[in-house]
Amino acid sequence: MSKQDSLWYKSLRWIQKKLVLTVVVPHDPFADLNLDPDKPVVYVMKTESLSDIASLSEITSQYGLPSPYDELVVDGERTPRVVCLEGAKPLFGQRESNEFFLNSFMDLLKVHRQKPELDIQLVPVSLYWGRTPGKEDDTMKAAVFERQNPTWLRKCLMILFLGRHNFVQFSNAVSIRYMADEHGTDKRIAHKLARVARVHFSRQRKVMTGPVLPKRQVLFQDLLNSESLKKAILEEAASKKISEVEARARAMEYLDEVAADYSESLVRIAERFLTWLWNKLYKGIKIKGAEQIRQLHHDGHEIIYVPCHRSHMDYLLLSYILYYEGMVPPHIAAGINLNFWPAGPMFRRGGAFFIRRSFRGNKLYTAVFREYLDQLFTKGYSVEYFTEGGRSRTGRLLAPKTGMIAMTLNSVLGGMERPVTLVPVYLGYDHVMEVATYHKELSGKKKKKESVWQLFGALRKLGNFGQGYVNFGQPITLDCYLDEKVPDWKQEIAKDPEQKPKWLTPVVNALANRVMTSINDAAAVSSVTLTSLVLLASEQHALERSQLEKQLDLYLKLLKDLPYTEFTSVPEGDGKLLVQQGLELKKIQLDSDPLGDIISIEDSIAVAMTYYRNNIIHLLIVPSLVANCLTQHEHVSRDEIIDTVKDFYPLLKAELFMGIEDIETHVIQILDLFVAQGLVTEAGRLSPVESQINQLLLLAGTVSETMQRYAIIFNLLAACPKMERSELERESHRLAQRLGALHGITAPEFYDKKLYGTLSVKLKELGYLLDSDKRGEVERIRLRANGLLRSSVRQTIEDSVAAEHKA
Repeated sequence: MSKQDSLWYKSLRWIQKKLVLTVVVPHDPFADLNLDPDKPVVYVMKTESLSDIASLSEITSQYGLPSPYDELVVDGERTPRVVCLEGAKPLFGQRESNEFFLNSFMDLLKVHRQKPELDIQLVPVSLYWGRTPGKEDDTMKAAVFERQNPTWLRKCLMILFLGRHNFVQFSNAVSIRYMADEHGTDKRIAHKLARVARVHFSRQRKVMTGPVLPKRQVLFQDLLNSESLKKAILEEAASKKISEVEARARAMEYLDEVAADYSESLVRIAERFLTWLWNKLYKGIKIKGAEQIRQLHHDGHEIIYVPCHRSHMDYLLLSYILYYEGMVPPHIAAGINLNFWPAGPMFRRGGAFFIRRSFRGNKLYTAVFREYLDQLFTKGYSVEYFTEGGRSRTGRLLAPKTGMIAMTLNSVLGGMERPVTLVPVYLGYDHVMEVATYHKELSGKKKKKESVWQLFGALRKLGNFGQGYVNFGQPITLDCYLDEKVPDWKQEIAKDPEQKPKWLTPVVNALANRVMTSINDAAAVSSVTLTSLVLLASEQHALERSQLEKQLDLYLKLLKDLPYTEFTSVPEGDGKLLVQQGLELKKIQLDSDPLGDIISIEDSIAVAMTYYRNNIIHLLIVPSLVANCLTQHEHVSRDEIIDTVKDFYPLLKAELFMGIEDIETHVIQILDLFVAQGLVTEAGRLSPVESQINQLLLLAGTVSETMQRYAIIFNLLAACPKMERSELERESHRLAQRLGALHGITAPEFYDKKLYGTLSVKLKELGYLLDSDKRGEVERIRLRANGLLRSSVRQTIEDSVAAEHKA
C-alpha cells in the first residue's frame, strides 16, 4: 500500500476536504489554456506540500485531469506526476536540498532523450491559502500566516482559518519535448527549467495577491513630502493668503477624502456576500478574454480597467470577476456622490477612491489627486475608472470625459518604468435595475441623490435577472500608442519635461475615442438585446413567433459569419432558444390565437427595451443600412450601396463608436451573405426576393430612426448653408421633437441634445458646416437620406424645414 493510501493520510485528506473550499483559475483549464488531453501531464509546484497535493487531487478529479497521486508510466518506466522546486519547510532545522528536487527535472529530460516521440506537458500549479497582500511592517500577521514558505504548523493554521478561501491556479503548459529539442537535456537545462519556474511562481503570486499595501498615514506623509505636493502647498498658501501649515492640513484633508483604505478582510467578507448576490440576481456571468489580461499582469503591466458604465452594479461585478479570475480587484475611481454612510466606508475599504465631479480651479486638490494616482501606478496597483463619467441613460456609450485619461498619459510621460496598459471592458446585463429611473430622468424628472434608502430599496427588488456579461476588449499599451501617434515623443519630453506638448490634447481625445470604440468592439449579444432589436423595428412591436425566430436566425448568421471583432461574443443556439430565454426573463410576452403564437413587447416597457437594443445596435447598423438601400430602391447596384454607406458611416462611427476599418469590404461581405441566404438576387443589379422581403424590411427598421435624424440635419444644412453649429444643434433637436410627436417615435436617444452635439462636431470635422465648397456633397447626402425614408416621414421633414426657413 502506497504512503498516500495509508489510513493516516486518508484521514488527513478527509479532514482537509471538510475544511477547504477551492476555486479553480481558470475555471475551465482545457478551454482557457493550451492543454492537450492526448499528451501526458506532469504538475509543477513551488513547494512540496501534502495539503497542496490533496487540494490539487480534488480538482483534478472534478476536471478529468490526471491525479497527482498517480505516477506517470511511460513504457514501463515510472516518473512522478508532481515535480516540486523545493521541499517543505520543517518546524525546526533546514529543509532538504533543492538538488534532490532538481533530479525530478533531470529524470523527465532523460526520458525524452530516450524516447523521441514522447511529449510530456509541464503544467505549473499555484496554490493560495487566502490572498492577503500584506502591509508594510505587518510583522505579527506575517509570522503567523507566512504564506510562501510555511512550516506544517503554520500550514495547519492557514487551512483552519483560510481554507474556505483556497485558490488553485493552472498556467499554460510547457512542452518538455520542445525544451529538449531546442536546448538539450543536460543538467544545465534542468537548472534553467527550475529557475524559470521560480520566476513564474513569484509573478503569479503578485498577480493573485497584488503588491504590499502601505500604511495609510505613512502613504499620506510620503505624498505630502513629494516635490510636486510641496510646491502645490506653497502655491496654495500664497494664493489663499494662509500659512503653510494650514495649506498642508488642507492637502491632508483632500488626501483623506480621496484615498482608498483597502482591506483584504473586508474583500473576503464581500466575496461571500457577492457570491450570494450574483446567485440571487443572475443565472450566471459569462466572461470572455480574461486570460489575456491575466497574462498582462503576469508580464508586469500596470493595468487600468476602463469599463462602460451601465449600472451601480458595475463596480461590484468587475471586482468580483477579477477576484475569481485570479487577479487583484482594482482600486476604483468612484464619484464622491457614493461616499455616503454606510456604503462609502465599505467601498473605500474595498478599494474605492473618491473623486469630485469637478475640481477645475482647485489647484491643490488637482495636485493631490494626481500625486495619489501616480502613487497607485508606481506601486503597481491596478486601477479602474469610467471614462463616460456617469451611467448611460440610453444604453449607448456616452461621449468620453478625458480628465482621467489625461492624468494617466501624464504619468506615462513622467517616466513610468513599467508599461501602462488600458483594458477596455464591456459590461452587459439582461436586466439593469436602474432602467426605469433612467427614463424618468430623461423625461425631465430630477435625479435622486444616492442614499442608504436607495440601497435598501434596490435590495428589496432583487430577483432573477438572467445573465451578466463581462467581455475584455483589445488592450491599449500607452507607450505603443504614443509611438504610433507621436513617434518622437520621448525625445520631446526629455528636452523639456515641464512643458505641456502641443500634441497632448488631440492625442488624449483620440485615445478616449479609441477606448470607447474598443469597449463597443467587445459587445456581448444576448437573447434580450437581440430580441429587442428585432421587435422594436416591427410595427406594433409584435411578430408571429415563427417570423421572430427566423429573423433572429438571420441576425445570428450575420454575427457569426461576419464577426464584428474577435472580442465580440454571440450566444449559442438558434432563434427558437433565444425567444424561449426572452420569455423566461419576462422581457417579451406570448399571446396565442387559432393561427399561432404572437411574441410582443408590452407598451409599458417598450421604451425601457430600447436601452437593451442600444447596447448592441452598432453591431447591426451597417447591415440594416444596406437592407434599407435594398428595400427603398427596386434595383440598385453594389457601387450605389457602397457609396451610400460611405456617406453615412462617418456619422455612424462618431455617434456609435464604431471601428470597422474597411467599410467597403464589410458592405461587400454583407451583400454576399444576403445573396447566399436567398434574400437578394443579383443580375447586374441587386433586387430583394419578394418572398423574403419582410426579413429585409425588419432589418432595415433598425436604422430608420437614425436616418431620420440625418435627414433632419442635412435638410437643415441644405436650406441654410451658413448655419452655425449651435443653431444646427438647437434646430435639429426641435425638429426631432416635432417629428417624434407626429410619428410616434419614443426612443430616448432620438431627443438627446448631446447626441446632436456629437453629430455637429463630426460635421464640422468633415467640413459640412460653413463651407461653400461642400454644398454639393451636402445636397447629395440630403437626397440619399430622404430617399431612405418613408414618404410620410420625408414629407414632414421637408415641410418643417421649409416652414422654419421661411420663418
